[in-house]
Amino acid sequence: MKRIGDILPAVAPRKLSNPVPAPPIPEPECTICNDVGFLRSDVAVGHPDFGRLIACQCTISKRKYRQESDLDRRSSLNAFHDSSFDDFDQHVSGMEDAFDISYAYSRGKTKPWLLLSGPVGVGKTHLAVAIGKHSKEQDNLEVIFAVVPDLLDHLRASFDPKAEHAYDDRFNQIRNAQLLILDDLGTENATPWAREKLFQIINHRYTERFPTIITTNTDLAKIDDRIASRIMDSRLTEWIQIDAQDYRRPGYAPKLRRSRRV
Repeated sequence: MKRIGDILPAVAPRKLSNPVPAPPIPEPECTICNDVGFLRSDVAVGHPDFGRLIACQCTISKRKYRQESDLDRRSSLNAFHDSSFDDFDQHVSGMEDAFDISYAYSRGKTKPWLLLSGPVGVGKTHLAVAIGKHSKEQDNLEVIFAVVPDLLDHLRASFDPKAEHAYDDRFNQIRNAQLLILDDLGTENATPWAREKLFQIINHRYTERFPTIITTNTDLAKIDDRIASRIMDSRLTEWIQIDAQDYRRPGYAPKLRRSRRV
């Protein structure tokens, strides 16, 4: 029987004649935390923050970027490439007041709610989106734009356990947005559930006086009385009625008149 000392040399791994060098360690992107993302508080023992980890500036920047990206996605404003104040033809006969009032709203110089009513294709959505873009870019406000029927469909879908956002989270985001734009009010499927959810959103923002823009081409007499009563409250709402035909059809010039209720 061979001794263990005689066997080990025979089975020892051979050294490679050309060993593969270890890959170089990449330089950290953040020289403050070495890409750890957090720093330990430099305080004395006994301090409330002793041993506590604090976010590094690189982590804070990444969080801010994610928040801004998520805000862009939620706002839905990026889909409107040509709907800014610069793109709006304010010199069309009768539209000067609509432009001036909308621009004043974007600068916080009118009542907290703006109601734009009139037929399809008279520039209601364009002005509402222009306000939203201006408020987001200039004032860094959280702006959510939503077509009302799509919004209600989205809320219904959020009941699904596999949905990206839980219903309560999405509902609260909409109710508490710094600026909420509700487009095409009155075109939704008026089921009891839809009417109740819409009322809850509008009533909450009415009570809190949160800035809200509403566009509609529906006769306000056909809208739920509870909702119509709030959005037509002249103490809260700047109401613009646009009496015109579809601008998409050549040869029509919009005419705007300010509601006597305002």
